[in-house]
Amino acid sequence: MSTSEPVTRADEPAQHDSDTQRLHQLGYAQELARHMSGFSNFAVSFTIISILSGCLTLYAFGLNTGGPAVIVWGWPIVGLMTLFVGLAMAEVCSSFPTAGGLYYWAAKLAKKNSAAWSWFTGWFNFLGQVAVTAGIDFGAAFFLNAFLDLQFGFDTRPWHTILLFGLILLVHGAINQFGVRIVALLNDVSVWWHVVGVAVIVGVLAFVPDSHQSASFVFTEFVNNTGWQSGLYVALIGLLLAQYTLTGYDASAHMTEETRDASVSGPRGIVMSIVVSVIAGWVLLVGLTFAIQSYDNALAAPDTGVPPAQIFVDAVGVTGGKLLLLIAIGAQLFCGMASVTANSRMIYAFSRDGALPASHLWHRINPRTRTPTNAIWLAAGGAFLLGLPYLWNVTAYAAVTSIAVIGLYIAYVLPTFLRLRQGDDFERGPWHLGRWSRPIGIIAVTWVAFITVLFMLPQVSPVTAETFNYTPVAVLVVLGFAGIWWVVSARTWFTGPKVQGSPEELAAAERELESLA
Repeated sequence: MSTSEPVTRADEPAQHDSDTQRLHQLGYAQELARHMSGFSNFAVSFTIISILSGCLTLYAFGLNTGGPAVIVWGWPIVGLMTLFVGLAMAEVCSSFPTAGGLYYWAAKLAKKNSAAWSWFTGWFNFLGQVAVTAGIDFGAAFFLNAFLDLQFGFDTRPWHTILLFGLILLVHGAINQFGVRIVALLNDVSVWWHVVGVAVIVGVLAFVPDSHQSASFVFTEFVNNTGWQSGLYVALIGLLLAQYTLTGYDASAHMTEETRDASVSGPRGIVMSIVVSVIAGWVLLVGLTFAIQSYDNALAAPDTGVPPAQIFVDAVGVTGGKLLLLIAIGAQLFCGMASVTANSRMIYAFSRDGALPASHLWHRINPRTRTPTNAIWLAAGGAFLLGLPYLWNVTAYAAVTSIAVIGLYIAYVLPTFLRLRQGDDFERGPWHLGRWSRPIGIIAVTWVAFITVLFMLPQVSPVTAETFNYTPVAVLVVLGFAGIWWVVSARTWFTGPKVQGSPEELAAAERELESLA
């Protein structure tokens, strides 16, 4: 892999000019404020992956669907496959550092029908981004509800959780509206919150409880509470815990128009967020599983309604459990905030190219904060709508996580597939994979094809209206909407990413925007 030297403070003005010049070459004006460092770019993706969000919110799913053996061994297997996907994405990101990310890459890499490739990649990305925002903040609502129940008796009935879900999204929309500087600062804080938080949780669970599970239980115990007879099938669908957690790292690409030295910082952010998350996440899962005092009590969660919170309480007492729960909730709130940020940038870029209904509305920039305010609220509102089925379908949360995985990973891998088809015609950026590019790309495409089918399958037997996995329905609705719109109308006017003007016109637009600030 090839990278360039880090940028020093003395180099920053020149680097800013270089970043802006590259953005002009890609056809866009520097409308967003470029305040983010490489660390902040990494922090956004690391925060959205959020092992304290994904690992904990789907831990109950893991306990029922494969148990400790699948939780503990599924994580490194999925982590390795995810790293292949991330490496392939990072190489393309280095060539095209723009907020559009995946759908822009698809347009530039397709040899034929580039507009169609761009259109469908963008719509899958949009679906996945909205679903992952919903999944993250819904998980935060679960855990916050558990804490409020322990502390104040605010029980975990569905409408309570939906109320908290809506309030959390409202807060995250408001924070994002204030501008990229405060979001970048909070994301930087979030990295240390996650790292220290995992260390504290694992440390407390290691030393405070009087008893722990055996190593054979943690590493070999297989549990099947799904109703399916095939252990292999259950183990495979149990991989959802790991795969859902390891999503969202495309945020580093979506933030490149706000990042210095974007063609290197963006790819590094993608790869390092995966690597650090895989290591820290495995430590967290092993530590949490060792601390289970009673498997049945953890699953029933009589005191909290949330199995990880119940494990905390059973292992270290109510007071200690509440403190550990607050660490997890804080991480999940950081995670949801970053997800709204990345989601809004994708919406901003996609609508900049006219691909969403009412695009002129979602593309507007607040001249004072230099943020896409309307896109922020579309991201939050869309996530809220996706979470509402929980009111009448208790398995809706697992379906939302499956939708996030499928929507995002299809969008992740389409540019990689197109890059493979380009072969030696692909123009590499300063960060690339060299001779490893093709084998890594092939592994990435194969893995995504596999999990796309896997996570549409039924998760519980027998399949009823209450247990139905509505992931295929949501995917088909979005694909059908995008497909019909494409055939009926969009194919006649959507040409892919638009060039906003010549470099001189783009510079003039930037000066006008700065004068309004």
